[in-house]
Amino acid sequence: MTSADEPIGRRMARWRARRRMTQQMLADRLGRSKSWVDKTERGVRPLDRYPVIQEIARVLRVDPLVLLGEHRAPSPIAAGPPDGVDSIRAALARYDVRQPTGSVAETGRHVAHAWLTYQHAHYAQVVRLLPRLLRAAQGVRAQEPGLLVQAYRITSSVLVKLGEADLGWLAADRAVAVAGGDPVLAGAAAVSVGQALRALGRDRLALVATVAAARRVAPASETVHGALLLQAALAAAGCGDTGRSEELIERAVQVAVRVAGDDPHRTGFGPGAVEAARVVAAVERGDAGEAIRRHETVVRGEAWRRLPAEYRAAYLVDAARAYLQVGDSRGAGRVLVEADGVAPAEVRCRPVARTVLAEIARADPAPAGVARLATLVGLTR
Repeated sequence: MTSADEPIGRRMARWRARRRMTQQMLADRLGRSKSWVDKTERGVRPLDRYPVIQEIARVLRVDPLVLLGEHRAPSPIAAGPPDGVDSIRAALARYDVRQPTGSVAETGRHVAHAWLTYQHAHYAQVVRLLPRLLRAAQGVRAQEPGLLVQAYRITSSVLVKLGEADLGWLAADRAVAVAGGDPVLAGAAAVSVGQALRALGRDRLALVATVAAARRVAPASETVHGALLLQAALAAAGCGDTGRSEELIERAVQVAVRVAGDDPHRTGFGPGAVEAARVVAAVERGDAGEAIRRHETVVRGEAWRRLPAEYRAAYLVDAARAYLQVGDSRGAGRVLVEADGVAPAEVRCRPVARTVLAEIARADPAPAGVARLATLVGLTR
């Protein structure tokens, strides 16, 4: 077995030993149990969430690519954040009160354009838009704080996509602060908080934040309420609380039947999102068989086709993880290539998708279409 073929859990164990750490020491530094470390190293528990791999790599003082078994220098397409993330960081670091650079109506049009661009998964374009958009929304905050909440939410969403979850959490937290006492705006911002915390591997905190926000927003906005319930359900699944996750999804089902289709806060919530969340929750708790069975039904439904391209492609990356969990690299490759067809940037720019692609590409022979994708993002060996 070559180092590239070695299971990721075994590489984790090898580097832990090199750093002279016991399983308990590593568990303490990760904030997890010794049992979690042991099962991960033995391959009993899958290690397929990139933020968790990043955290392990940080503690072990190695590059995440070393844990992934990729020793080649990645290509510019695959490596690091795209140009512009530093400009977003600088925009978030500004605290001075800005003069308006445009009217409320003009800024609203720019915010709507940024949302559409994000939902079509044109992430590099969104990154270029955001510094100016944040300045414009800050300038009209006094007249229309909701625009700044939305600008921060878009910022958080794209940063989480690009593996900058810490910075994404900061933007989401800013959105909550700007929302103030408005329960709907605060609830929409809390959806972004939940996404960022889950990306950081902080599922327990995400669960607490989203459940509390769902209670506050319930009478005021069905779509925001439902989106919060789904984030809470996924966080519960990430915590291993299957019963709580299923209960939250069932509550979301009841909300979804009352949603008329209008989604002013761009949550993506509706029947299609609920069914997709059932699959992702099953993946999170390691029940890949159920995830695959449900997935094959979800993608045949009309509700699925109405979801934004970004939403569908992100879901397909998670579905590919389910196929990997049962050892079906061909099925995983088929689903990931489908995701690339829906929204190429979702597969080619996201670190979590790169992790999945790296695992699929190790199959011999690699599934059809996967070798081409691996070459495009610099994962050939």
